[in-house]
Parts: sequence; structure tokens; C-alpha cells
Amino acid sequence: MDVFSRTFLPAAAEAGVAIPTVSRHLPVVRRCVESDETTVLVGRCLRPEAPLSGEFMLVLTHRRLVVTQETKVLHRLRLHLNANLRHLSNVTWSPTGSRTSLDIAATAVDGVRERFRMRLSSPDSVWHADGLLRQVFHAKHALVA
Repeated sequence: MDVFSRTFLPAAAEAGVAIPTVSRHLPVVRRCVESDETTVLVGRCLRPEAPLSGEFMLVLTHRRLVVTQETKVLHRLRLHLNANLRHLSNVTWSPTGSRTSLDIAATAVDGVRERFRMRLSSPDSVWHADGLLRQVFHAKHALVA
């Protein structure tokens, strides 16, 4: 079993993503990441500005951000975002007022501002996800400097 597979499944379980959802999204995500990448964060999310666009699954590794979309009616999967972290700018995240969601935004290389809202189970989960995002994106900035 490669590094991605060994780290993806525990990260998905930690996020509370159901196995059928993981099974549907995994082939799409697998085409975007290398086998030696470590999964840092997995979570289901929505786009606050387009609530009827379906559900998304966000996968963050130390090198990539991959977001897949599942349409509401036909449950079709498609790749929404596949970006190397070096090509993302102005990455921000903050807890929502309810303290059980985390808003994440980033500007992709094409200039499009992507916004996602991750629903998490508890305030502790929000702070854990915040720490993981800080670890990945602050390490990225340290490498650039």
C-alpha cells in the first residue's frame, strides 16, 4: 500500500466521511495525486455562494489541493479543483460563527477565487483542521522565504 492510500483512509475516517462517499470520490482524487504524497486533511464541504451546486470533497496533501464535486440530482462526480499549493495565493481560512464550520478560500492560478465551507463535528474539530491548514500553508511560506 502506498503512502497516499495509507494516509487518505485514516484522514477520511477522522473527518467522518462515510466509506461509500470515499469510494466514489477516491478514483477521481487518485488521478490527481502522486502515490508518495501524504494526506493531511479530508473533508466534505459546500460552496457558500452556490449552495445548490452539490457537495464537494476537499483533499489536502503537502503538495496539492484537490476538490471533487458530486451533483445533487444524478450524483455525478467531477474534478472541481486540482492545484499545486505553489500555484495558490491568498489562502485564508476562518471558523464560522457557529464554530462547527470552517470557511476556506484560495485564489487559483487562473485568478478565480475559490471558497468552500467545511462542516465539522465539533469546535475541537475546527481547531484541529485549523492547525493542519496552518501547518501546511505556513510551511509553504517558510519554503518560499
